[in-house]
Amino acid sequence: MSVRHALLALLSEGPKYGLQLRQEFEARTGEVWPLNVGQVYTTLQRLERDGFVESDGSDDESPQKGFRITAAGDDELVGWLHTPGDIGAPPRDELVIKVLIALTLPELDVQDVIQVHRRHLIEAMQQYTRLKADADEDDVTLALVIDAELFRLDAAVRWLDAAAARAKRRTRRGAASTTARKSQPSPARRAARSVEVSR
Repeated sequence: MSVRHALLALLSEGPKYGLQLRQEFEARTGEVWPLNVGQVYTTLQRLERDGFVESDGSDDESPQKGFRITAAGDDELVGWLHTPGDIGAPPRDELVIKVLIALTLPELDVQDVIQVHRRHLIEAMQQYTRLKADADEDDVTLALVIDAELFRLDAAVRWLDAAAARAKRRTRRGAASTTARKSQPSPARRAARSVEVSR
């Protein structure tokens, strides 16, 4: 989430002050990403330093200090909205890391780890589904935020299912390989048989 670009979007509607920006940001993002005034003003100071916003000239950092977007800020906002996110490298996902590490620990059942997280995700999806059912039908912002979270959780569940299936296949291949090795005679026994045949 880019707070700086969200603030630029709000300022593109007209001049606003810090406290107003915080309130509008939270209202328009379904109140799921709370901001404090300090964070808002820190971001506004950086935007002003970069030439993307201008303040009303007062030196104080009161909640009534006004800001407006500049032409450079408009260009920055439009560019950000039309620039796809970086997909060059996968994000550092804690769930993925946990499963990958569990795969490397022979004394740990990776299926147990996967199922613990799968149950947690399913419970979270059920909570969001109930929240969506209770929400006002006209609250499009909240509905979109909930939909985004439901789709994200669903993708994580499907990834866990794929991970569980791959881990099971690996276990079966390992067991088959162990069985095959046990059924094969040892090198010493094969050598002895070769000698017996040659006689």
